[in-house]
Amino acid sequence: MTEETPRQATIFDVARLAGVSHQTVSRVVNDLPNVRSSTRVRVEEAIKKLRYVPSPAARALVTRRSRTIGLIATGGPEFGPSSTVLYFNAAARDARWSVFTANMTDSDPGSIRGAVEAFLRQNVEGIAVISGHEGSVDVVAGMELTIPLVALEATAHAGLATVGADQYSGARSAVKRLIELGHRGIAHLAGPADSVDARERERGWRDELGANDLSARVIGVGDWTPSSGHRFGASSDLSGLTAIFASNDQMSIGLIHALNERGLAVPRDMSVIGFDDIPEAAYVTPPLTTVRQDFERIGRDMLSTLLSRIDGDRTTELPQSLPALIERESTGPAPGRSAVSAAGSTRD
Repeated sequence: MTEETPRQATIFDVARLAGVSHQTVSRVVNDLPNVRSSTRVRVEEAIKKLRYVPSPAARALVTRRSRTIGLIATGGPEFGPSSTVLYFNAAARDARWSVFTANMTDSDPGSIRGAVEAFLRQNVEGIAVISGHEGSVDVVAGMELTIPLVALEATAHAGLATVGADQYSGARSAVKRLIELGHRGIAHLAGPADSVDARERERGWRDELGANDLSARVIGVGDWTPSSGHRFGASSDLSGLTAIFASNDQMSIGLIHALNERGLAVPRDMSVIGFDDIPEAAYVTPPLTTVRQDFERIGRDMLSTLLSRIDGDRTTELPQSLPALIERESTGPAPGRSAVSAAGSTRD
């Protein structure tokens, strides 16, 4: 004997259970007007009970819209981009849009163009790009698409909508706090050169030091990983330094481990600040002072911006969130100096 696979519910099954016509079910599924609220509730309850899944093709025939979006995500499993992808998809589900996703580890132009062409064959109504590599956005923008495009980008990009966090201001707030704590030798462990976010964080560090007549010193250019933070922490000349601002939390964690191996206590001998506020940041030893980004807000802002563009609204101001300094135990007064009272930081 063989076990029969349960038959998938159809629009006619939903109509019979709700006591309406299949045309009414179609109007509810496609969120069209002229359906009484009580009828809409009855249809939605029937859909839920039968676990009915509307066909995208059928939906497109009714509305002449696919309600689908293409998402290109490039780079490794860095916390920031991967979190943004997660919340972008969650927002799309809430808005009843489907997302076709192309994940790729690098930003090879041919692969990116191939992904975009595949999206277009699926009749997507818009495309989002979430990438840790600068060139990915340029490749898609250069295709001169006729559908809206939105990108996760720390800075404005000519010809397309960009959404993100103010990396520059976040970095300045971190360095400002170190200066308030009496630090004068504040080095930077930079992120990859092809990352716009990393460059904006370095620019904020340099400008805050310059505004206080302090010299800038980069101890290394890492690749976002703890191992690269450990490498530079173990090998760099730290003479004259009392604090290090690292471009992300993972590198900060590797850096602190290397400093401990060298017999330097954090924060007694060296203060360390990271960026992102990954979940582990509050539980390492010592708990990490960092700059928190609201990745849920960024992902949802990307989705809402793209949907606004799809609906023809190109006048809405592009959202940009301001990261918040989260002060924990990896920072303290510079050796031999007293700290100035904190201003604008959040303790966690």
